[in-house]
Amino acid sequence: MAKILVNETEITVLEINEKDYISLTDMVKGVENGLSLIEKWLRNKNTIEFLGIWEEMYNPNFNSPEFEGIKNAAGLNRFILSVKQWIEKTNAIGIIAKAGRYGGTYAHKDLAFEFASWVSPQFKLYLLREFQRLKEAEQKQLGWSAKRELSKINYHIHTDAIKQNLIPAEISPLQTNIIYANEADVLNVALFGMTAKKWREIHPDLKGNIRDYASINQLICLSNMENLNAVFINNGLPQSERLKELNRIAIQQMLVLEDVENKKLLK
Repeated sequence: MAKILVNETEITVLEINEKDYISLTDMVKGVENGLSLIEKWLRNKNTIEFLGIWEEMYNPNFNSPEFEGIKNAAGLNRFILSVKQWIEKTNAIGIIAKAGRYGGTYAHKDLAFEFASWVSPQFKLYLLREFQRLKEAEQKQLGWSAKRELSKINYHIHTDAIKQNLIPAEISPLQTNIIYANEADVLNVALFGMTAKKWREIHPDLKGNIRDYASINQLICLSNMENLNAVFINNGLPQSERLKELNRIAIQQMLVLEDVENKKLLK
């Protein structure tokens, strides 16, 4: 569930079966007799035809014969059609009536934009802009999560090199953990300029660790550094030399990544 703000109106966006559904109820909550607009739109013959075409394209269980009857009746003075009736009669999936905390009438984004255009072309343009911002933010978060997972996978390569080369056979679990933490801080200092302990002291109110708050570029660099440090450890380089080399590489890679990002922004 997400919220977007359109002309000071907060609109709910739900993910249903991996598809985005936008609240029609939220769209009209600031309009007098707004809820009646949804049913009025649904009774419109052009709307019925549009909904039917969409359902036939994306819904294999759509009841086309029932839809034809509804379409033929649309436009008559006695024609009445609620969201519930539309769903029950045609097995429609494009519009849903949801109960509970985030209850109301929701429509697949394709249909929601059509409704917004019917209400107000200007409102539709604002809705499209804010929805696109939401999708861009989600893509950035998805990219961050992917890089974080890659960093975690490479972490095992890093710890295996530590285990094979830096941890003696006769050593206590506490001493082992200290060695792992010390080597993790080699990467932290090289990339972030501080140890994990120092970061926690500076940010006592934040949950997680320093890497949970890294940027995408930092995570890309961290993933590379974990692999490189594993190679350095296997080659027997002292920690002081590894730290200097990793810091040099971190600075170089961050400059390259930020330059690439700036060029994308300029485009």
